[in-house]
Amino acid sequence: MSRARAKLALFVADVFASVPRKDQRAKSDCYLRGLMTDGRRKSIQAMAGRLPDGNEQNLQQFVNQSTWDPVPVRRRIAERMVPQIAPDAWAVDDVSFPKDGKMSVGVAPQYCGALGKQANCQVAVSIHAVSDTASCPLQWRLFVPQEWAADAVRRRRTGIPEEIGHREKWRLALEILDELAGWGLVPPVLVADAGYGQNADFRDGLERRSIGYVVAVRSDVTVHPHEAVPTVPLWSGNGRKPQPRYRDKPSSVAALAAGRARQAFTGATWREGSRGPMRSRFVALRVRPAGVRARRLAQAAATAQDGAWDGVLPELTLLAEWPTGAEAPTDYWLSNLPAGTPLNELVRLAKVRWRIEHDYRELKHGLGLDHFEGRSWNGWHHHVTLVTAAHAFLTEQRLAPKADTADSPSTRSSTPSRTC
Repeated sequence: MSRARAKLALFVADVFASVPRKDQRAKSDCYLRGLMTDGRRKSIQAMAGRLPDGNEQNLQQFVNQSTWDPVPVRRRIAERMVPQIAPDAWAVDDVSFPKDGKMSVGVAPQYCGALGKQANCQVAVSIHAVSDTASCPLQWRLFVPQEWAADAVRRRRTGIPEEIGHREKWRLALEILDELAGWGLVPPVLVADAGYGQNADFRDGLERRSIGYVVAVRSDVTVHPHEAVPTVPLWSGNGRKPQPRYRDKPSSVAALAAGRARQAFTGATWREGSRGPMRSRFVALRVRPAGVRARRLAQAAATAQDGAWDGVLPELTLLAEWPTGAEAPTDYWLSNLPAGTPLNELVRLAKVRWRIEHDYRELKHGLGLDHFEGRSWNGWHHHVTLVTAAHAFLTEQRLAPKADTADSPSTRSSTPSRTC
């Protein structure tokens, strides 16, 4: 048995300790080897044909019909990987899986990031522990589209549990954070793209959980300058008393940032890239996010504390990027980190999401995340859990001293080496 095979056996014994039967744990070892073995297609049939101990029928039963619980396995992976990665942040994102037909669990016509357009696909929300040197998925949620919520036939055929219904992606992300907190795991900082950062309810959910964040937003998000102060219009004595409000209309983050001279943007480097330092120019401004939803959330929070609201909107930091050669600022983030947070730290956190793309390339192209051909709820969650375990094992080997040896998995992200 090779050294890598022995290491994998020890990894499986720990991570899959919650799986009750010895033969099931043996199949998990076999499945992981199939995922990490050379070969473009990682369907069960293809993997079984490449493995000396591969049995297609047994692996199909293990993934699609077996009742082993994937949650304790994912918990053990998360508990094991977070200390090793020592993440700078956790990142929330979603990933899509193009699918034909309409019977695979959760499939529906929706925006498919993998294709860059509306298409028939599944979508999953994931949270990853990330640093500039390593990352790993910590937990997943399969998005159940609205059309599946009351479709009794498809729900029964794919085995969706009765308690699972349609939940917006940002709510799924908050539910994952709550589950991870129940495991004793909390993020140092949460980062997300504009699909989540744009949502005032999502940002409010992070605030309520005392989670610091640096999240991307679109250029049309509106804000007031931090020095703006609300006023209370005079009351005539008739009708309801007027609410405090800001005298001036809010401006978009794009307009506010563009109103600063180019010289106000400071150069900052966030990591070393393949072609040298990754560098651009940034400015950090204190702002108060506006909009009806932001105002209602601020009022509800104030009312819950003392029953009164003075109309003051919470203050955040707006980070804007103006790359050299661009005619205007191009990218924007909001953060609730303390006002004194250094610009370089804000930039580093805003940019650390690049690791997510690294994860997805390896998970999809190297480990067959999107090669699952089953249709069931259990099958999808089993497969995703096994792929996550394979990714965690490879990440451990890369982090270990002298990881790139003849007996250990390759450090290449797209083509795992043979471990069988």
